[in-house]
Amino acid sequence: MNKQSPSDTDAAFSSRAVLGNATLRWLGIGTAAFITAYFLLLFPLLPAPWRTAGSPELYLTGVAGACLLLVAMVFSAIKRGGGGDLAPKFYVAHVLCAYAGTILVAVHGAGNLGRPPAMMYLAILGLVLLGMYARLHVSRRMERTFAEKHASYAVTMSEPKRERLRELIQKKKTLLAELDPKANEGTFSLQPKHWRACPLRSLRYAKLVREEQEVMGTRRMVPFAQAYWWMAHRALAHLFVLGIVIHVITVTFFAGYVADYDFSKITWWHIAKW
Repeated sequence: MNKQSPSDTDAAFSSRAVLGNATLRWLGIGTAAFITAYFLLLFPLLPAPWRTAGSPELYLTGVAGACLLLVAMVFSAIKRGGGGDLAPKFYVAHVLCAYAGTILVAVHGAGNLGRPPAMMYLAILGLVLLGMYARLHVSRRMERTFAEKHASYAVTMSEPKRERLRELIQKKKTLLAELDPKANEGTFSLQPKHWRACPLRSLRYAKLVREEQEVMGTRRMVPFAQAYWWMAHRALAHLFVLGIVIHVITVTFFAGYVADYDFSKITWWHIAKW
């Protein structure tokens, strides 16, 4: 069997899409600086359509921004869908689309922070800050976690807990034989394909995993931020998608309500003015 030389390995690694921490910081700083400068310096000098919420120009800008932010979420599906080789490249796309989408959505808002859609800015801000925090700080803590020996794995674990853990593992193995016969219980994690093919079995397996984590005290082993940042990140992403759906429905089917029933302000594409 031919083995790769160190130079071949280095070349393969360097060919992967990489986004360094310094680059990530500068992208965040640059995005914040651009948005600030845009509203403080450039916005007052722009033509009226670019300063009027709902104008065709800003309408299309908002569509483009929303699409970029939704594209950023593809990374999550790729990472959890078994596309490990593609994950590095999609992570770069995830970050770049998130920052670009944030800028376009901010421009789309035309400075109207007093309207309900402005609440989505908070979701975007939370997503960006949590993402940066996870990459710059939580990832380092996760690296140390893999090298630590926690109390739950020590001989001091009570026998009732050990017995319960054995029962849960056996139940997982039995269920996994039906869910994905080729998988190994020790390394298996649910993917979208499992939820699509066997939703009920996947739900049962997920419940067993949660119970196993409770018995082992998995989340109690690590700092609060490491244990729950992803849950918060995911919740904000879901809220943002829900906000986009509501916003699209209202501006499309209830344009009159959005424009405070001043129909002369409705300059965007819509179906009804209710």
